[in-house]
Amino acid sequence: MCAHQPQCPATDSPAAHVVAAHPEQGWNLLCDGTVVFDDTGELLPDGRVVQPRRMAAVHLAVAA
Repeated sequence: MCAHQPQCPATDSPAAHVVAAHPEQGWNLLCDGTVVFDDTGELLPDGRVVQPRRMAAVHLAVAA
């Protein structure tokens, strides 16, 4: 799936790049087989799930 030379970077590597972008559906496929969702969650190639990294509401900016 990946054109990295040598071998594709390990899963969770910042060197992985987007090979299929679907912003209208809220996800991207990385070259290492990871599906990354707009809410920061991930589905790894081995089927494991990385839960979204959400901030507590007190840390979010609020328009007055």
